[in-house]
This record gives sequence, C-alpha cells and structure tokens, in this order.
Amino acid sequence: MTAKNIILDLGGVLLNLSFPKTEEAFKTLGLSGFNNHFSQFKASPLFEELETGKVSKEQFLEHFKRETGLVKPDTAIVAAWNAMLLDFPPERVQWLETLAGRYRLFLYSNTNAFHHDAFQASFLEAFPKKPFDDYFDKAYYSHILGLRKPYAASYTALLNDAGIKAAETIFIDDTYPNIEGALEAGLQAIHLKPGMTVLELDV
Repeated sequence: MTAKNIILDLGGVLLNLSFPKTEEAFKTLGLSGFNNHFSQFKASPLFEELETGKVSKEQFLEHFKRETGLVKPDTAIVAAWNAMLLDFPPERVQWLETLAGRYRLFLYSNTNAFHHDAFQASFLEAFPKKPFDDYFDKAYYSHILGLRKPYAASYTALLNDAGIKAAETIFIDDTYPNIEGALEAGLQAIHLKPGMTVLELDV
C-alpha cells in the first residue's frame, strides 16, 4: 500500500546527539562514571517516568542528586544533561520541507522536559523562520503523550490521535527496538543504521 504519512524520530535522525558530551560535562562538574549512572537511570522506573511526564523536573533532579551525591546548582546539572543535544543540520531541515507536500508528517520522540525546552530554543535560534513543531502536522513527545517507544500501544495511541492508518504510515528511527515496536503496531518502518542519514532514504 502506498504510504501517505511519515512519522520521524528526533534524536539521531533530525537532531545530532553526542552522549560523550554529557558525560564530559558531568565529569567537569565532578561526577565520574556518568555512563554507569545513566545506564542505571535508563533501567530504573524513574527515567521512564521522566520520559512519560509522571515525575516533574524538580523530582528528577532531587533523585539524581541523591543517587549521585553531586552537590551542584540545578542549572549546572541541567546544562550538563543538555550537553548531548547538538545541532539540526540545515540539509535535514530542507529535506523535511521537500516531504511536506507529499506526505503528512509527524514526529514521535522519546524525550523529557529538560531536553524539549533546550532543543526547541536552539532550533528557533538556528532557524527563526518558524518553530520546530510547525514542520509537522503534529509533534508527539513522550513526556507530553504519557507514553513512550518501543511499546506498540504508544504507536497505536499516536495513530488514533492523528487519525491515520498504520498500513499507510512509514516510521523512521535509528533505534532498532523502536522499529520492532512500530512493526508490531502494523506500521511500515525504516531503520536508520549507524552512519546513515535521512538524506540517503528513498521516500
């Protein structure tokens, strides 16, 4: 069936990320072995609750400081946490614009309130013509949606909200478990493998 809709991931697809940048920023603050802490947070219910909006930024910071023992201002911790967010390459933004007349475009990102605020601001600074979300029919963020990838139910909820059919929709993501969840929900899916960019896709 011909695709009518495209759902795009954000980090690693449209927005460049560098986890080592955040690791280095926390090291500068005096927290070594951030990757170990980050892995623990990723595996903990708290991180999932942050990404589904069930805990506030303040609650997460309190837990983070307690677990790591890091005694620094919240602003410094947030800046280090956001250091992984890099740039939106202009050619990817132009690519988005070329798709707009051919497909209904949606975004679906696992993110949190810290990162959301930061990348919205950085995008508008780099591309003042219009806000990031205006490039899509609708942008879905896990901390606002209350659901996250890779759970199939989250894709179904998005499809229902958008009023689109899974079989007519292509999902693009750089994380394979998210692709598996999309396929389980009945979507067509494209895995953006390491080293690939959306500019190489035939859509």
